[in-house]
Amino acid sequence: MYIPKYFKVTDFEEIREFVQQNSFGTLVTMKKGKPIASHLPLQLVKENEEYHVTGHMAYGNPQWRTFDAVEDVLVMFQGPHTYISSSWYEQENVPTWNYQAVHIYGTAQILTEEELKQDLTRLMEKYESHRANPVLWDTLSRELLERELKGIVGFKIPVREVQAAYKMSQNRNKTDYQNIISRLQEEKDPNAQKIADTMSEKQID
Repeated sequence: MYIPKYFKVTDFEEIREFVQQNSFGTLVTMKKGKPIASHLPLQLVKENEEYHVTGHMAYGNPQWRTFDAVEDVLVMFQGPHTYISSSWYEQENVPTWNYQAVHIYGTAQILTEEELKQDLTRLMEKYESHRANPVLWDTLSRELLERELKGIVGFKIPVREVQAAYKMSQNRNKTDYQNIISRLQEEKDPNAQKIADTMSEKQID
C-alpha cells in the first residue's frame, strides 16, 4: 500500500485497537493468477508472543483451497472515510479523501477443529456477551455445533508484515486542519463525523 510519510502509522498497539474496532475485513489470495477475495469477520489474536489474524469461511468457498498455493495472503481492514473539499482550505487546492486502512500480510494455515472451536468461542463472546440473551458457544446444543462445524473452514495468518495508513489531513496547516474538522462535523454522513472525531483526537502541532 502506498503510504506517504505524513500518513504512516507504526504504533502496533494503535493498529491493534483499530483492527479490533474495524474487524470485518477482506481476505485476498490468488487463484491461477487472478486475485480473489472474501469479506469476513476476523480477529487479531495474540498467541505465544505472536499475533495472528484468525477467521473462518464456508467450506464451499473455494478460496481456502488457495492457501497452499500462495506464499502470502493479504488481509485488509478499512475504517471510516470521507470526502474533503478543498473549499475548506486557506489556499487554492484540489479536493481529496481522508481514510484509515490497515493491510496485514502472512501465510495462511488451516485451523484444527479444536483451534476452530476456540476461535468461534472468542468471536461469539466478543459480539454476544453484552447482549440481554447472549448466544454463546456453551449455550448452543452439541448437535447444532457439530453440524455447523462441518460447513466451515477455520484459518489463521501469522502476522509477517503490517502497513497502516491514517490519512487525516496531517499535511495541512493548523488553520486548515481545524476548519476541516468543523466542516466535517456539519456533515450528515456518519463517516464524516467519525473522521472529524479522529482528527480531533489527533490534533497536529
